[in-house]
Amino acid sequence: MNKTDPKYSAYIQIMKEELKPAMGCTEPIAIAYAAAKAVKVLGSRPDNLLCEVSGNIIKNVKSVVVPHTGGLRGIQAAAAAGAIAGDADAELEVISNVTPAQIDEMRAYLDTAQISVKHVDNGHIFDIAVTASRDDDSACVRIVDYHTNIVFISKNGEVLEQKEVAVSDSDGLTDRSCLSIEGIVDFADSVDIDEVREILDRQIKYNMAIAEEGLQGDYGANIGSTLLLGHEYDLKYVMRSYAAAASDARMNGCELPVVINSGSGNQGITSSVPVVVYARGRNKSHEELLRALCVSNLVTTHLKTGIGRLSAYCGAVSAGCGAGAGIAYLQGGKVDAVAHTVVNALAVDSGIVCDGAKASCAAKIASAVDAGLIGLSMYNHGNQFFGGDGLVKDGVEKTISTVGRLARFGMKETDEEIIRLMLED
Repeated sequence: MNKTDPKYSAYIQIMKEELKPAMGCTEPIAIAYAAAKAVKVLGSRPDNLLCEVSGNIIKNVKSVVVPHTGGLRGIQAAAAAGAIAGDADAELEVISNVTPAQIDEMRAYLDTAQISVKHVDNGHIFDIAVTASRDDDSACVRIVDYHTNIVFISKNGEVLEQKEVAVSDSDGLTDRSCLSIEGIVDFADSVDIDEVREILDRQIKYNMAIAEEGLQGDYGANIGSTLLLGHEYDLKYVMRSYAAAASDARMNGCELPVVINSGSGNQGITSSVPVVVYARGRNKSHEELLRALCVSNLVTTHLKTGIGRLSAYCGAVSAGCGAGAGIAYLQGGKVDAVAHTVVNALAVDSGIVCDGAKASCAAKIASAVDAGLIGLSMYNHGNQFFGGDGLVKDGVEKTISTVGRLARFGMKETDEEIIRLMLED
């Protein structure tokens, strides 16, 4: 791919948009971000916070630990963290710098302030509006479709900022329709590595650090360390365990940042950590690793584009495909190897549902990485799934499109039922 090709600059921009650092699970962090913005606009500490959120936000915040809160969980905790200790200018690192005194303040604030949650359905899967009020003053901030997309700010009824709510959840971002498996491999082969080095080096540093922490600490169900027991020298187990351990830590309050993909830390972890582990285990050069991460990250984004940011379809599946694709590339595979790995992996693991962010995400990540590795192993041994095998179509792009339709449209009712079930006592 030549630098003059419009797709070249688009692919670089897509990576810059997707591979952002975030502290904590991104949905509660988005609530904290909205709360911090609302408090900044209000100009004082509010007595009341109203969080109006879509069902998928409830699903993804209900059970996860909010970092830098001393182990607090849920929407009220996320809003309180943003209101008390949030840096409104730091976006997804909004609560990265919290003091012990501020954690005590959060706990006291949760006891004294009125923080209410309202389930709303305004036609957007991702929808957060936080209204902060004190005495006769109020301020409102609304985020729609993706985690930093503020579409509305008001104070005392006066609109300070407003933009048209997007028709799709990718509006405002670089057009992802230019992505294809063939284009991604071509880009990885030809990109001036210095143009992506900084964002990928940061992804390696952050995501491997939290993986190491997950293996050393006691987080959630300890899926990563459990997988590793007795398999410390088996690279297939090591790849899965490191990815799972990073999620163990992230879902259960670890106060280390990660670099996300498609709005998700778990997807950022899954698409990168196995590739890093494989590259180091096979003594690949750093440049080879960076080019493989271009493949794994962009394949993940490509698959997620048709699905949307939030769905009843587990995002780790797409990222596991991305990891398998990146490892295929590290083995010297080109378009054919990457395409067959993706199709095979999708045929294996497309039935995993998303029931919110919580400890069991680590186990789903392990399964998704395994599917990517199975898909690659099948290709390496001359085996594949063919068009007509369930959702598999003739060609990788048709298969990706079909799975996207299943996840976005076919599983809409499933998503609604999952949310209803999770809200029951």
